[in-house]
Amino acid sequence: MKITGRSSSITNAFINSIIPVVPPCAEEVQQALKILGMTHENFQCAYCGGVASEWDHLRPLVKDKKPTGYISEIHNLVPSCGKCNQSKGNKEWKTWMLSTARLSPTARGIKDISARVKRLEAYENSKAPTKMDFSAIVGQKVWAQHQDNLERIQSLMRESQELATKINAKVASAYKAL
Repeated sequence: MKITGRSSSITNAFINSIIPVVPPCAEEVQQALKILGMTHENFQCAYCGGVASEWDHLRPLVKDKKPTGYISEIHNLVPSCGKCNQSKGNKEWKTWMLSTARLSPTARGIKDISARVKRLEAYENSKAPTKMDFSAIVGQKVWAQHQDNLERIQSLMRESQELATKINAKVASAYKAL
């Protein structure tokens, strides 16, 4: 295991910690499902039609290790299965759906992809999600401090990984000498 292997999790935590989560009301969920061609009774993954186990951000919150400005609200969420959510990651949803990426609907041979794309396009066009400029809201100084904190933690992770590698080599060598 590598300490630095958790770097993207740390970045996501730094970004997700500042993003508002706006819980939807029942009417908003019902309207979202209607646009997606679903009801509570036939709740399914919007991407592949499988069993939906979570809600996925249609537009990613993090891209290139920076916030995109989108927040967690119903206008940016769609029902998803774990396979699709993990495979899609922070990719643009339509490009991913039609790609041969591992576990994408196309790669898995989902038959009604074009109908699903049309429903997702209708959903995307139904109401624009909120997009915010976090730096402008909190000010450059505060934003820079937040980014600096992230870099310091990642730098410490890299330093810790180097030390852990040296310790591991010595421990392994000591084991071989037994």
